[in-house]
Amino acid sequence: MASSIYKVIELVGTSTESWEEAARGAVERASKSLRDLRVAEVVELDMQITDGKIEAYRAKVKVSFKFEDNQ
Repeated sequence: MASSIYKVIELVGTSTESWEEAARGAVERASKSLRDLRVAEVVELDMQITDGKIEAYRAKVKVSFKFEDNQ
């Protein structure tokens, strides 16, 4: 059985609606330029606040995809 290698990158998605939308947006955007996404893990949630009001929800997401060697 051949072994596989996966690369993990960290992304930050933002949304004015929710953390779920922020995470979804990060993954959907990553899928436009990366192939074979495997796992997304939300590692941190926070909010941007201005004048005591929530301006944006932010989700830090680790995304893994299969590493392809060009040999």
